[in-house]
Order: sequence, then C-alpha cells, then structure tokens
Amino acid sequence: TILASLELLREQWIRAKYERQEFIYPEKQEPYSAGYREGFLWKRGRDNGQFLSRKFVLTEREGALKYFNRNDAKEPKAVMKIEHLNATFQPAKIGHPHGLQVTYLKDNSTRNIFIYHEDGKLVPKLSRNYLKEGYMEKTGPKQTEGFRKRWFTMDDRRLMYFKDPLDAFARGEVFIGSKESGYTVLHGFPPSTQGHHWPHGITIVTPDRKFLFACETESDQREWVAAFQKAVDRPMLPQEYAVEAHFKHKP
Repeated sequence: TILASLELLREQWIRAKYERQEFIYPEKQEPYSAGYREGFLWKRGRDNGQFLSRKFVLTEREGALKYFNRNDAKEPKAVMKIEHLNATFQPAKIGHPHGLQVTYLKDNSTRNIFIYHEDGKLVPKLSRNYLKEGYMEKTGPKQTEGFRKRWFTMDDRRLMYFKDPLDAFARGEVFIGSKESGYTVLHGFPPSTQGHHWPHGITIVTPDRKFLFACETESDQREWVAAFQKAVDRPMLPQEYAVEAHFKHKP
C-alpha cells in the first residue's frame, strides 16, 4: 500500500539522518548517491517461485538496472532501462516488508520480477505507484468467449493482466488513451452480454474495439472506472502516441 511505502521511506530517512548521520558526514553517504550500486537481492524464480540471491547492479551512467544469474557471470541475465522501469513496494504480495515488484519492458512485452532485501535502506527509489490492482473477469475480442478471472495491474496507461499476481509475464495488455483520441470508459456491459460470473460490468471503448470486464463488487467497479477515467481525461504526451502505435501493430 501507499501508506506502507511512505512508512518505509520515512523510517529510512530517519535512520539516514540520525543513525547513519549521512547528512552530517558526506563520506558516510550510501554508494547509490554516487550513481552506482552493486549488491545482492533475493529474487523470485520465474518457474519454481523460490527466492534466490542474485547480484544486481544499478548504474546511473548507463541508465540501467542489471542482474546476474551467477556471481562470476560476465554478462547480465537482464538489463532493465530505468526509463522503462517501474518499482513499487509490494510487501503483502511478496511476503516481506521490503518486497518490491519491478516492472520493465522486454522485447516490447511487460515483464515482472519480484525482489526483496533484508535491509530497507537498499530498496531502490520508487518511480510511481500503480493506479489500481486487483481481480476482474475478462472476455476475448469476439466477446462470445466465456469470461475468465484474471489479475489486473493499471500502470499509467497500460492495463496488464495476469493469470496469477506473481506471474513474470503479462498474458495481455490494453493501452488506454485519451478521450481526444477516441477512448471512453462506460459502466456496464453492451446488451446481450453473457458468460460473466460477476455482475458489475465495465466497457472500455478504443478506436479499434471494445474491452469488457466484470467486477465482483460495486466498489471495485467504481475504483476501476475512476482509474480508467483518470487516464482517459488526461491528454496524451507525444511519446505516448508511439506506445499507442506499438499496441495497434502488436500481433
């Protein structure tokens, strides 16, 4: 939660000031202040779900976060560009007070990794919090398929869905543009919609098609609609048109 994130940041600020005295003695400042950090984090395995110690390197000069599968590896297993990376506190989901979910682009698809460190002062700087996360039901593009329960994450204008909250890769993504570009959010389903188990519908209208979602409760529906509406009401930035074009040409 945002409250937990703020509490952790507050705790580490107090420790930096009074315990480590970083503001009094510059030589005591953490290495990440110099734009480079190397260390070990516990990373969740994509297939077996086990947390294993992995070397991570954060470099401001390259604008990247890297991790290595072996201590002696010459090449990183993954290179995550900071400009395409988002990190959010997820202690409940990961089961650790200093747990982070890191989302980044890999081959134009969204990838998640889940990490934690025993010491909160090594947690990377937050970039932004997700607008909304939770379960909804969705149907396919023909809208004749049955609705399936999926875990959804709203990150800026990207709505990603997963079979499980801790999946490494999104099953699919929806780009939500502005109303000026032809995007609309509606309460409810189109007439004659069938196959949903949950009663509270949401329809996202895009220039190409409609996306249908079902929420379990009315409060869930309100919160999701508010998150979608926030994206629709905001004018698109120049770089977001390139992201929209990528989604339109995605196979």
